[in-house]
Amino acid sequence: MLETTLGLEIIEVVEQAALASAKLMGKGDKNEADHVAVEAMRERMNKIHMRGRIVIGEGERDDAPMLYIGEQVGICTSEEAKNYCNPDELIEVDIAVDPCEGTNLVAYGQPGSMAVLAISEKGGLFAAPDFYMKKLAAPPAAKNHVDISKSATENLQILSECLDRAIEELVVVVMKRDRHKGLIDEIRSAGARVRLISDGDVSAAVSCAFSGTNIHALMGIGAAPEGVISAAAMRCLGGHFQGQLIYDPATVQTGLIGESKEGNLERLQEMGINDPDKVYNTHELASGDTVLFAACGITPGTLMEGVRLFHGGARTQSLVISTQSKTARFVDTVHLFDQPKTLQLR
Repeated sequence: MLETTLGLEIIEVVEQAALASAKLMGKGDKNEADHVAVEAMRERMNKIHMRGRIVIGEGERDDAPMLYIGEQVGICTSEEAKNYCNPDELIEVDIAVDPCEGTNLVAYGQPGSMAVLAISEKGGLFAAPDFYMKKLAAPPAAKNHVDISKSATENLQILSECLDRAIEELVVVVMKRDRHKGLIDEIRSAGARVRLISDGDVSAAVSCAFSGTNIHALMGIGAAPEGVISAAAMRCLGGHFQGQLIYDPATVQTGLIGESKEGNLERLQEMGINDPDKVYNTHELASGDTVLFAACGITPGTLMEGVRLFHGGARTQSLVISTQSKTARFVDTVHLFDQPKTLQLR
């Protein structure tokens, strides 16, 4: 029911966010590119007949002006909702959003940015703190064979066997960060190839699940909220994803919310996370009976084209994945803003 009711709606949510952000592509203002995407996403979500709660958003409760954690979205959250929202038909959902995943990529006209969200019934998504997360993503053939607790060398050998490829044929995506120097050296020493990215590891994680992308694994430390969104997509696709929260600022080297390891541990306990070193799998990060994932390319990427503007309109490419129908649909949409002079097909 969740997919049939909200499937088209969530595609339009990510499309609107992508369209808004794409107009600032290459203009060097990452904050404004993010701001307009957030506003467009919120406006469209507030037109959906649902009662939604943001569990992963742009900031902590009451500390961010846009799509903050705990914010209520959807028509049925308004004061007038009792007049037209039948409680027996009401859809209550949890939503994880990243309206502009890869703000720097948009600002500097680089590939791989997208608007993305994951949605499930209430309680179906892990409410990750705004910490970092050690991540391991791999194709379905390697699911439950690779393990985040193993070394990169060990996992590459397992991947090689599961995919029937030489280690030299494998490509591992790693974010270009100082903290990953040792990881990168180990991957290269094992014989695999490394694709470094500056931002946007959700796309890299999801790409692991699709044959033909030439991406066979994602390794390293990135943002925890994006880890939940990646896990939702991999849950739908049957791919492998594991995440482990990183709460020690010294491990990340680029700063964390929270000034100390001790303070971060206290914060996790306040959130009900009693085992801070727990390794989470896809079903624990996206546990709902029905999980939907939707993304729309802002700049061109491995999975999708970016927004292509033309006089009077634009063209977008989106991806929506569902555990309910067990489908991954690529949606090509032409948006008509004014009376177009031409309709660009390719």
